[in-house]
This record gives sequence, C-alpha cells and structure tokens, in this order.
Amino acid sequence: MPPTLYPRAQVKKTIKAHTGRPMSKNADIMIFLNYTLFLQELVREAAIRSKQAGDRGITAKSVRKVRNNVLRKFKA
Repeated sequence: MPPTLYPRAQVKKTIKAHTGRPMSKNADIMIFLNYTLFLQELVREAAIRSKQAGDRGITAKSVRKVRNNVLRKFKA
C-alpha cells in the first residue's frame, strides 16, 4: 500500500463523528482532495483580493472577504 500524505484514519474518524454514517472505502480520499482544492482556491482568491487592496501579503481580512464566495463554489 502506498504511503498517504495525510492522516487517513484521523480523517475517517472525524467524518464519522460529525455525520454518524458509514463511509465507502475511498470517500475520505475524495473529501480530503475536495478540501485541499477548497483551500487552494481560498488562498488564490485571497491573494488576488490582497493585491487589489494594496496589501503586501495575504491578510486575515482578505481571507474573510472571499470566504463566502469560495464556499458557495464548493457547496454540494
């Protein structure tokens, strides 16, 4: 079995605790990949917003401003 780049057992345990439902074999992988895509998009949008605002780097303010739009994109 290839090594994982994230704590697979912990992800499964967390998902099961929040949903209370069983998961298929590789659902945790799909959830983790979706999560990483979400974070990547959030950082990209926050960087654009920071640059437009004239900030030197990504700030918490820029992340908060783009958070809802990015969440809407990833809502299932």
